[in-house]
Parts: sequence; structure tokens; C-alpha cells
Amino acid sequence: MSGSAASSSIPPTMADGMYASTQTASAGPSARGSSGNGKGRSITRSRSGCFTCRLRRKKCDEERPSCKACSKLGLKCDYRTPQWWATAEQRAKQKDRIKDRIRQTKVMEKEGSLKEYMDRIKALAERTPVTVEYDFSRPVFVEQPQPQIQPQPEMFAAPLPTPITPHDANANVSLNVNVDASNVAPTAPLYPESSSSVYSSLNPPEPHTAAVSAPELTNDDWIGDNINYANVPQAVLPATTPNVPPNRALSSCLRYLISVDDCDRRLFDHFVDNVIPLAFPILEAYPGASSSISEVLHSMQSNHSYLRCCLSVSAIHLKTSLGLEDEMDYDIMKHRYEAISRLSRSINHGSGQMQVMDATLAMIFYNCTMSSSDDYLPDIKWSDHFEAVSSIVKTLTCTPSQFNVSLITWIDILGATILGKTPKFSHTYRTKHLSGTSSGLQRMMGCDDRVMYLISEIACLESLKLEGRVDDMTIYGHVSALNAQIEWTEPADPTIEVPYSSSGLVQPTQLTKIISTLFRLGARIYLLSLISGFDYYDPSIINLVASVTNILQCLPAGQQGFDRSLVWPLFITGAHSVPSSAFRKVLGERVVALGYLGDFGSFGRMYRVLKELWKLTDSPDPLSATGAQPHIESTTFAVGANNQLQQPAHERIHWREVMRRNKWDYLLI
Repeated sequence: MSGSAASSSIPPTMADGMYASTQTASAGPSARGSSGNGKGRSITRSRSGCFTCRLRRKKCDEERPSCKACSKLGLKCDYRTPQWWATAEQRAKQKDRIKDRIRQTKVMEKEGSLKEYMDRIKALAERTPVTVEYDFSRPVFVEQPQPQIQPQPEMFAAPLPTPITPHDANANVSLNVNVDASNVAPTAPLYPESSSSVYSSLNPPEPHTAAVSAPELTNDDWIGDNINYANVPQAVLPATTPNVPPNRALSSCLRYLISVDDCDRRLFDHFVDNVIPLAFPILEAYPGASSSISEVLHSMQSNHSYLRCCLSVSAIHLKTSLGLEDEMDYDIMKHRYEAISRLSRSINHGSGQMQVMDATLAMIFYNCTMSSSDDYLPDIKWSDHFEAVSSIVKTLTCTPSQFNVSLITWIDILGATILGKTPKFSHTYRTKHLSGTSSGLQRMMGCDDRVMYLISEIACLESLKLEGRVDDMTIYGHVSALNAQIEWTEPADPTIEVPYSSSGLVQPTQLTKIISTLFRLGARIYLLSLISGFDYYDPSIINLVASVTNILQCLPAGQQGFDRSLVWPLFITGAHSVPSSAFRKVLGERVVALGYLGDFGSFGRMYRVLKELWKLTDSPDPLSATGAQPHIESTTFAVGANNQLQQPAHERIHWREVMRRNKWDYLLI
């Protein structure tokens, strides 16, 4: 960078006070124009540092992807020439925006809202009810007992379809799982014989006599005996969304129903007209979705924290969809900060539990679906937010709405698979699965509730495995039982068709059938990955990945498609694919077809993790590529029918290690 003053300097009070920590002595040569008194080393301002530090005339440590100065202040760190660098006028405007963001950051630090909120969450967690134990050493769903369930509110009572006999939907998929040949011969087949697949036996590990300790699960039953549902007052919500005349946006009908400042009107209109349809594509496909949309609008009207969260997310979407640099950062953080501040006060006072839960769920879900893959602004981890939600749910004296029940279940189950932990409400899902009770997941996110409940069980099993609380023989038995349960969720009619009518209208039943099939395949891959000696090159895994690739062809690609509703199964499939798999090529093409949405929200983050994972696992020497000691998954030789090795043994880095190393606290749903 030249020494010319392209724009005015930051005022001395800010430069000397706020950033003294960034101006440290350097052993390098003196910067141009620095004092040469010879009594000390002057500051070196690197000409190869980020453009933000160059504009601020600060030393840059050049760390990637974001230098320490930008990370500390929540500023966008650009190493490539940004648009605002083109002219002196644009640089001056950018400097003003940076000043505003710095002032905003300092105010947030002074008031300590983020830290205060975290303290409140920890205090809530400490007041959670006493835990109960579940014996995971017993068979999983073998006898399908029908427990006595306490009377439940109507929202919990929607029955699931009765399980039917497995069929041949995936007759071309053979789940032959091969492990190290040194293992003892199997004493029983891993999977039951069925007409749908040709199952071979898996060599189980040596049986052990050590007892398996039962995991401690939380007292998470939302259908507790202490609630008299007949006397629970129901929230008064609009029956439907306002009738919108043709060629008029919904926001125009809400102008006098929901009050916002004039400066925020654009953000409000954009959220209602653009963000809501993007956030709930499956819900929008079903007739009668207006009741759920009206619940969102009612929360915006009556819950100030919820409204502020929505305005913040709207600014995020505007920034990404318009390809802006950091022009919207001030609005994003202003509303995010206000929402968290109000939540902290509500939690501190112990009031408005339902409103706190609504707003916290909004912060988790909307940020997850709308944030960019390289979000650099300060925020709270989704898992910390969900700690608050789970703590509140366990102490509620009234029932959450069906909308919230579905949202909590969706986040809890898939979030647990990302963290490698037991879902917070796993016992509730287990009870619901046995009693055939729906959580409304199929209408909200497209997957059959029963498949989601089984994914919860798989997450429980993996959690115990990671904690070392079950041996390989126990895992082997549970994999067999859970695989049989997945069989029972297959539809009676295996036909997969394009989910559009001849007139071009979406057929929600066919759409959710395809989505459920993809989640079911993802669940199978996830389940089989828990077996000791799991091999990515096993023909059964390759066939499962190929099945996902084939079924994807039934869904149109692009922004009008439903790829963004398939983040979890696409992620699990991609994480267990091999370099030669056609899945990677097909996924890349669909990312391109999505345009800016391909690098947006959970979908963009999912693809970012996969690309990094593939880069490391496809490398001949992943250790040399990273320079760090990663968490390694063992991959053994696959043994063919002729007892000859088909694939050389190698090691793979687990995708959680990739996320941990890059500090990617993503919720991939």
C-alpha cells in the first residue's frame, strides 16, 4: 500500500485507546513515515496484510481466514481486493462503516450482553430436573411393546402410519459389510432376511462379558403427568394469515398490524416476503400452511426479541442475496444485540418462558438457514442457545405449540448427530416411536417422523460408543436391531416419481416420500458407520451412496427445487463417499444450479465442510496436508468372495475433526 492518505485517519482517541493492543513492537523494518528516533522498534504495517487493516493503518498478523484484529472487532477481513478499495470516496465510506461497527462492538462489550446471556443459560441448566436412566444394554425395539402412555394434548396425538411388511424398494442395494478377516466367524446374521435386500452376515467382534452401563438421559418427557392439559390456556393466534390480494405482497397487508421503525421497514418487508418462504419450503408446499405462518407473524407482533431476530436475519439475507460486502453488518448486529439483550433480561427475571423459547428457537433456526458459510460476525453457538431451550422445556407448565414441538425435535435430533451426543429429548422420541405419535416433522421438514426417531436412536448409540460405554459386540447387536426398524419404515408403494403434477404444482405427498427415502438412506449409512471396521469402499456403502445419487434425479435442481431441505442426508452421504463416486459430481452440479443459495445457510456450510473433508481425505498424506495430528478413522481391507484384498487399507479424518479444527460450529439441518 502506498503512503498516500487515501482517506482520513481514525480519530486518535479511537486509534490510541481501542487498538493499542494491535500496535505491538515488531522486529521487522520500520514502516514508511514512522518515527526513526532509534530508541525503540517502530510498528511494521504489512503491505500484504488484509485490506481492512490497511484501511485502518493497523498492523495485520495476516492470519487466515481472518486476522486477529478483524476477528476481535467483528470486521470483515478481506485478503482479496474488495469493491470499496477502488476509489478514495468508497474507502472513506468504508472507513465510516468500520467506525460505526467498532463503536457498536465496544458498546456490546461494555454492556456484556453476550456474556450475560451465556451466564443465564448456565444458570438455567443447573436448575434442570433430576435425570432418569435408560437401559441401553437391552434390545432396541425388538418386541415393539406398547407402553401405557398418559393422555396427551392433541398436538402430540397425531398417529403415525402402522408399520408394514418391508418391500423391495431398494432391491439393488446389497448391504454386505466386510471387516477385518481376523475377526471370528459370525454366530448370527447382522440383518434379518427380507425381500428388500440381500443381507450377508457381518463378522462380529469377540463377545465380552463386561456389563454395559446405562446412560443417564434427561428427564425430558414433555408429556409429563403433572400437566392437566384440559386446563392449559391456549395462545390466541390469528386463525389464518391475512387475505392477500393478487399481485400484492404479504408485507403490505401487515403494515398496520406489526409496528416497526421506519428505518427497519425494509428489513421487515423483506423477511415476510422472501425469508419465510426460503426457511420453510416444505411447509409452503402443503395446503393449509397459513396456520404455521400466522404463528410466526404472531410471534413477530407480540415478542420483541423474536422480531429483532427476524430483522437481523433479514439483513443477513439481503447482504448475501445482493452480494454486498459489509454494508449490512451494522443492521445485523444492532438487531442481534437487541434480541439477545432482551432475552438476557427475561431469563434473569424468570418471566415469559414461552416467549424466551420462541425467540431462542428463532435465533437458532433462522441464523442456521440464512447465514453465509463464512460468517465472521460475533454470535452465540447454536448449541448454547439450545441449552436454554431444553432447560426451559423441562420446566414449562404449559404445552409448546405444534410448530415449536416440530422445530425443537428437528433441531434436537439432527443437531445431536452433528455433535456426536445424545438428543436432549431422546426418551420422548423413543416413547413417541413406540406409541406411533407424530411430532409434525413430515409437514415441516419433509422426513417421515419414524425415520427421524430412529436417527435419534442411532445418535444415542454413537454417543455411547464415543464415550466408550458400549463394546463392539453391543454395538453390533443394536445396529442389527435398528436396521430392522429402518426396514419397517419403508412405504408400501416403493415407486419414486417426480413430485410435480402435469400442471406444474408440487405434490407434497410425493415430495415427502422422496425426502423420507433420502433420509432413510442417510440413516443407513450413518448407522453402518458405527460398526468397527467400517469401510468406505465396501460395495454396500458405495451402493447406498449411488442410490442417493439416483433418487436425487427425481428432484429438479436450482433455486425452485428442494435441495436445501436435504442438507443432512446429502452431508452424511458425501462424508462417506469415495473420490470416484458420481455423487460428488452430481452434488457439485446442483450447487452451481442453486446460484447464491448454494453458498448460503446450512446448505452452503454443508458443502464447505464436504469440500474441506474431501481435500484432506483424498490427499495421499492427510497429515502433511494439514500439519496437525487429526482424529483418525481406521479403514480396513475389504475381503471379497475370493478372500483377496480389494482395496488397500488407509486412514480417514472424521468430518467432526474437520469442523473442530476450523472452528465451524455449524448446525447442518
